[in-house]
Amino acid sequence: MISVEQALAECLALVAPLPVENVPFAQACGRYMPQPARAMRDQPPFAASAMDGYAVQGDPAPGDRFTVVGEAGAGHAWQGTLGPLQAARIFTGAPLPAGATRVLLQEDVTRDGDIITLSEGADTNTHIRPAGQDFRAGDTLSPRLLRPNDLALLAAMNIAKVPVTRRPVVAIIATGDELVMPGDTPGPDQIIASNSFTLKALAEEAGAEVRLLPIARDSVDSLTYVLGLAQDAEIIVTTGGASVGDHDLVAQVAGNLGLQRAFWKIAMRPGKPLMAGRLGRAALLGLPGNPVSAVVCAHLFLLPMIRASLGLPEDAIAPKPRPAILTQDTGPTGPRAHYMRARLTQTGSLPQITPFDRQDSSLLSILSSADALLIRPAGDGPRRAGDSVTYLPL
Repeated sequence: MISVEQALAECLALVAPLPVENVPFAQACGRYMPQPARAMRDQPPFAASAMDGYAVQGDPAPGDRFTVVGEAGAGHAWQGTLGPLQAARIFTGAPLPAGATRVLLQEDVTRDGDIITLSEGADTNTHIRPAGQDFRAGDTLSPRLLRPNDLALLAAMNIAKVPVTRRPVVAIIATGDELVMPGDTPGPDQIIASNSFTLKALAEEAGAEVRLLPIARDSVDSLTYVLGLAQDAEIIVTTGGASVGDHDLVAQVAGNLGLQRAFWKIAMRPGKPLMAGRLGRAALLGLPGNPVSAVVCAHLFLLPMIRASLGLPEDAIAPKPRPAILTQDTGPTGPRAHYMRARLTQTGSLPQITPFDRQDSSLLSILSSADALLIRPAGDGPRRAGDSVTYLPL
């Protein structure tokens, strides 16, 4: 058995950043932009009014009167030049007329025909947005996972297409004669396939394009056929069939198809029978069949593989342990690292963490209630309430 750290390194060695493609804004949210985006223009491209009111020249005082000689609206500049004691009606976002140095708020003046008079107590701010106040042509937006707010900035930069890393295709294959799909009627010795849907949601949230393939039955022919359907994927994920039982055929069938195995079995719980390697052009990750084992291993290995395929920086690929305070005594871990399902309580500067009493890797109800994995390193001795520990958020 190898350590979790060694296994992660082996998994990451199986993937590489994918090529960049240019996509429309409507398809860019949640995608990774691996190179800086450069603004094509200033924003705003001209000095603009920040309020509805009147553009004037100079620094007027209460009681000063101005003659309104023009009007400027958003998208409709007034082409004249303001002189002393002249004003132009102006609206928010409109270009500032030549000669103007201030915008008087419309509520701070009284108007009689074409004459406005500045009132007592008027706001003294200029209410002008200078050209390039937000950004200048040539300014850049750094590489990142794009959020809705980033799309607004890219659009204002006048970038017609967004350069993003192509999504890795992840093919998910559940294995086992005991499985049926949700909504089907299981036989007396069957269960509902649940792993695939959690893995799909996790992978899509990380930025992958996911394909759920048919359940592979416990026969060489069935598993060979379903693996063949995944030939165009960057990452193939199997669940179940990676152990040593007579019906655990993933290693055998993948080997027949040319699998170059990187490792099999790791020193962790849950998730000992993890397998990884290269199958053709794809990385293959063989997850355990127990639901909790599959999900924990997905957080530790599958999601980092997806992030590496997207070209995320090295410090953003692997999950980062966070500190917490243990609320109860726990026993030693033994020779394998233990990732315990736990619940967080936010109190003080550090959260408190409480592991569930039941840690069986088949308990989906416990997994659903957990919001953290308490990390107990291999060979760690007993821990006492109040000790500082680390966890991964779920």
